[in-house]
Amino acid sequence: MFIHQPPGMAATVFRPERVLSLWCTIAVLVVLCVTPASAEIERAQQVIRDKIKQHRYVKTLKIGAASVASTIVLPDFYERRAFRPAWEKRSCVDDLFRAIRDSEADGLDPRDYHLTALEQLRRELEATPTPDPTLRADFDILLTDALVRLGYHLMFGKVDPERLDSAWNMSREIIGFDPAAIIQRALDADAVYQAIDHEKPKHPLYTGLQAALAQYRVIKAAGGWPQIPDGPTLKLGVHDARVSILQRRLIATGDLTPRSSQGMQSFDHGLAEAVKVFQRRHGLTADGSVGPGTLAVLNVPFDDRIQQLRINLERGRWLLHQLGSTYVVVNVAGYHAHYVKDGQMLWQGRAQVGKPFRQTPSFKAEMTYVVFNPTWTVPPTILTKDYLPALKQDPGYAQRKGLKVIDRAGRVIDPGQVDWSHYSPNHSPYLLRQDAGPRNALGRVKFIFPNDHAIFLHDTPNQTLFDKNERAFSSGCIRVENAIDLADLVLHNDAGWDRKAIDRAIELGKTRTVFLQEPIPVFLLYWTAWVDADGRVNFRHDLYGRDTLVQKGLASDFRFRKRPVIGVLPYKYPFAPLRGWDVE
Repeated sequence: MFIHQPPGMAATVFRPERVLSLWCTIAVLVVLCVTPASAEIERAQQVIRDKIKQHRYVKTLKIGAASVASTIVLPDFYERRAFRPAWEKRSCVDDLFRAIRDSEADGLDPRDYHLTALEQLRRELEATPTPDPTLRADFDILLTDALVRLGYHLMFGKVDPERLDSAWNMSREIIGFDPAAIIQRALDADAVYQAIDHEKPKHPLYTGLQAALAQYRVIKAAGGWPQIPDGPTLKLGVHDARVSILQRRLIATGDLTPRSSQGMQSFDHGLAEAVKVFQRRHGLTADGSVGPGTLAVLNVPFDDRIQQLRINLERGRWLLHQLGSTYVVVNVAGYHAHYVKDGQMLWQGRAQVGKPFRQTPSFKAEMTYVVFNPTWTVPPTILTKDYLPALKQDPGYAQRKGLKVIDRAGRVIDPGQVDWSHYSPNHSPYLLRQDAGPRNALGRVKFIFPNDHAIFLHDTPNQTLFDKNERAFSSGCIRVENAIDLADLVLHNDAGWDRKAIDRAIELGKTRTVFLQEPIPVFLLYWTAWVDADGRVNFRHDLYGRDTLVQKGLASDFRFRKRPVIGVLPYKYPFAPLRGWDVE
């Protein structure tokens, strides 16, 4: 049999035995090329199956020195894919390595995500022509655990705020959340880095802190800033060798622009203005001179500021996923309050907050009503700790404070007729109440968001205290300036309530309660660092010592949070639904 013979070419004879030999050769090549890879995957699959079963029931799995933390998501993920290795695309592996390294930009520690162990395993795999299936399985499992860990931290934070503050109640609903499915979709779409980045808060406060952290790390890499020696106050007109050091210090953080006078020892107007910029963004009196207080803040080490930025990024991960577009927020450490509506800040004011021994707690509630011309009933804590000792010394103290003594029958009692020495903090049959009026401790208006801590926002007759830089004067409640303006805004959508109606209600002097048509979320928070509208990073004193606790948590080993005893679904953040994130 002959096939078609082109001109000039010899005829080719078709021989079946040659075709058979060719197909046999191809088959052998296919077996040589494909079977080892398939066999390798199957062996790795078996190793993964054995290790996941162990991890599922024993809850302990070590890969070298690294501990696998995920006892729910990771087994669920591999069981769904019949234990087949998941990280077969090099691009996905590269994406995860990149995301782990980039976690430093969020103030996290890449070592929490097995970076060292993964780098070692990758080197071993790449150095072996025929990788050991156990090595491949270990690498695969550790990659998945690293992804679970990183995603968990970006979504919820590393430190559990409820362990630090029993008042914390800012939960996130995660009904229907399925991490194993999300991981699989990211791998299938070759979009691991994008999936991880998606879990970061996108709020301007968070992105601003990220930028500030990057800036301060650049400052550190350039040598940081110099320490300014003690000495007399540096101010306008002073000639001192320390002035040139002050210039370098302010240039390092961008408070002073390098100029021709740099290195001079005379304190001029430009330097005074730069000092004011520094003072304002650190909550100091902006007088342009460097006394002991300003000097101490100037000399805070740059590593401390970097840690402060990391701490506040962590706070952002606790909260900023769910802040919403309309809310009242009080930054306790910053002594400031804001009202944001539909994403626009409509009001802001200075705030007076709880003293360090009567701290204002951090929690969320909903403002439901406003009271004009409120009376004030002295809370039990203040009665027993402040007023009762004073009354024992001088019964006339109540009258001077404008307080009425009320017995259990509701009758007004003459404080001079009471033998206050008979009563202890745990045993007092009387209430102290202050009538509405300009001297009332709550001022002309209070804002109620029912909570277990008896905390609310209110006006105050002590307006001069707002001029202080540090305003921790209250027993826990928050006094706000321009409180009537806030009342006007929160009642804006309520029929019949405009500024004129509010002024008339106050002038009448009678106590009046107005319920809001729509509740407004109220957040009492604690931020010691943020970036302002001008792009300048602000730092504040850690009023209650809470930064130290967060920093300690960031430096601790990885751990999932404990699941509480919950009788009904849905679970709420930080606790997982049936197919949710891991918990202890």
